[in-house]
Amino acid sequence: MLFRTPIAIQDGSMELQQLRYVVAVAETNSFTRAAERCLVVQSALSHQIARLERELGARLFERTSRRVRLTAAGAAFLPAAHQCLDAAQRAAAEVAAAVGQVRGHLRVAVIPVITAVDVPAALQRFHRTFPQVRVGLKVGVSEDLVEQIRHGQLDVAFVGLPLSARPEAVDARELKREKLVAVVAADHPLAAARRADLHRLSGETFVDWPAGTAGRRQSDEAFDAAHVTRDVAFEVSSVEHLGTFVREGLAVAMLPASYARQLSDVATLEVPDAPARREWLVWSRGDRSPAAGAFLDLLRGHEESADGGDLIGPAVARVAGERAPSRSRE
Repeated sequence: MLFRTPIAIQDGSMELQQLRYVVAVAETNSFTRAAERCLVVQSALSHQIARLERELGARLFERTSRRVRLTAAGAAFLPAAHQCLDAAQRAAAEVAAAVGQVRGHLRVAVIPVITAVDVPAALQRFHRTFPQVRVGLKVGVSEDLVEQIRHGQLDVAFVGLPLSARPEAVDARELKREKLVAVVAADHPLAAARRADLHRLSGETFVDWPAGTAGRRQSDEAFDAAHVTRDVAFEVSSVEHLGTFVREGLAVAMLPASYARQLSDVATLEVPDAPARREWLVWSRGDRSPAAGAFLDLLRGHEESADGGDLIGPAVARVAGERAPSRSRE
């Protein structure tokens, strides 16, 4: 019987580096781009992956002149490679935590509009306090972010859900409840009304989030409850695009009141039977990394402190690099 020598996974060893190379190629679909990401010459990266393939007795990638893709063996190997790299990273972070240091990675996600927490300010404060932690931020839809929390792909997420829903199979804390308002162009016939119910709004053309998402569902449920239908002609994934459609007079939108009032060149209408949503902070029910625990402690500490309004309160959260919306003109 033939026995193969098992791959030794040791932090800093060439074997661990091989796994990093495999993950990089799988994510970029390119040996060239993977080498650039890993800061290594392509020949060295290709050699180490070939060496690993010989060790495993199977090819991990199909290589042609036009593309690179995972083989069936590669697809089976990739999740284990991720787990090994995560375990090595977690082990290093736990050792650092044992001697009073917080290191490693913090993976944070937000939906396009969060009004309960100033996420960039929170991340800035966290980075100043724990400069050795590498912070990543992504934007997505609530359902996907909660699912990624469940599977350990994210550490912390800020999501929004209709009042009829709550995050499942994760730890969660409600941050805020808020009604939505209607947002129309400044010269829209309804702009001077300042108030309109869903029945009156149902004759308008709407721009909204994609069908099936939590952001869309909160409005759909409200219109259903009012026994009226509406025309959603435009579906967008960013609040900037949503605002553009409204300002150009192409559609009406429903947005959280505290966000909508800060948009320029639009009018907001109070809607007595408007949909509402709850914003949540969610994290994994399993063991938290030292970085995730420190970030949650930072949020909790500032919420409970006298100056907590800097992070948790009426401030509008913005994705890093995004310009703050300007104030509406009265």
